[in-house]
Amino acid sequence: MSKVFVVDTNKQPLNPVHPGYARLLLRQGKAAVYKRYPFTLILKTGAQCPKVEPLRLKIDPGSKVTGIALVNDASGEVVFAAHLEHRGTQIKKALDQRRGVRRGRRQRKTRYRQPRFLNRRRRQNWLAPSLESRISNIVTWGERLRRFAPISAISQELVRFDLQALEHPEINGVEYQQGTREGYEVREYLLEKWGRRCTYCDASGLPLQVEHIRSRAKLGGNRPGNLCLACEPCNLAKGTQDIRVFLIEQPELLKKILDQAQKPLKDSAAVNATRWALFERLKALALPVECGSGGLTKYNRTTRGLSKDHWIDAACVGKTTPEHLCLTGVAPQEITAKGHGCRQKCNVDDIGFPRSKPKGTKKVKGFQTGDLVRAGVTSGTKQGVYVGRVLVRASGSFDIQTKQGRVQGISHRFCTPLHRCDGYTYTRGACYANPTPSA
Repeated sequence: MSKVFVVDTNKQPLNPVHPGYARLLLRQGKAAVYKRYPFTLILKTGAQCPKVEPLRLKIDPGSKVTGIALVNDASGEVVFAAHLEHRGTQIKKALDQRRGVRRGRRQRKTRYRQPRFLNRRRRQNWLAPSLESRISNIVTWGERLRRFAPISAISQELVRFDLQALEHPEINGVEYQQGTREGYEVREYLLEKWGRRCTYCDASGLPLQVEHIRSRAKLGGNRPGNLCLACEPCNLAKGTQDIRVFLIEQPELLKKILDQAQKPLKDSAAVNATRWALFERLKALALPVECGSGGLTKYNRTTRGLSKDHWIDAACVGKTTPEHLCLTGVAPQEITAKGHGCRQKCNVDDIGFPRSKPKGTKKVKGFQTGDLVRAGVTSGTKQGVYVGRVLVRASGSFDIQTKQGRVQGISHRFCTPLHRCDGYTYTRGACYANPTPSA
């Protein structure tokens, strides 16, 4: 079961406790709520505490979602789990929009000036903002968990498959796509790209074969963009036919396959570009960092009979994974990165013209948009208790986004802060249940 973090009176992390014992500490007045996300208690007295057991922070980086798990290596218990959803796509979209606005403004007003965009120099090891945000999110949560839990080591999935590097540490460049790694890497990539299903009949749970969309008999190559997966009957039925002839009566499926075949490897490129930068940032936390491959993660998960999920993959990263992992009852925290707002002075329309007044101060009456508050309205037509994210106005009349909907016109006098805006939103995931063995 997911544990509750506890810190002592000096804000030093102690052993996480069972939620039932945490409720008992609160009921007896021995502790108070120190942090809501992740939920943490602080002791009010310097009570005698048992010996602190070290935990290992395990990370399974991904381009869209990163799995995080805190594991006790001695007992195999998963103390905390989370899914960290990144906002790289939103950042890329916002930068594209900003670039279009600036180019339009230059064409309208400053065409006579000499261009200066080539004068800037990028620092060493520069990463695109969308990639930098992924690393910053992971490091931020590594540092945050370290403040509330006795973390003594880190495990990171650094590479997916690196068999060639194990045999020849000096290998680089095109040689990576040759030799022992070639077939294994391509097959694993195709399994992920096509969802482990037959491309033509959508069948799953049966042996799949590597299929050439344009057959080799018609000069089709072995590049990944010309490969897909097919079950044996579909592979034999297609033979050397052109895919447009084979699927002449299924134009929608034909279009879907051709679009999927040319899908760029953006997700793989994002993980590959950030893996070493993330490794260096984690080393800066002054903790030993263990690296593991994706193949080892999958082996650990399958040999222990665990289902597929990001946080479960994180718990299985590295050679230090305990033989038995206790996951029953663990509910992962769903963390979504939202950023800290925008630095634009005012909102603009599609072509860059202002469409609102200049923005006011970020904080109003001690609150800012995104704070989690509890509003107890004692009078008026909106009498009641509301808990949710607040949207501030300069007038002091706020809106609160609750689970039931948006409530408007709540005075700041009724609001009590529960959790300050930190750039993330939080929800609770489903509890893990052991998979039922098949008959």
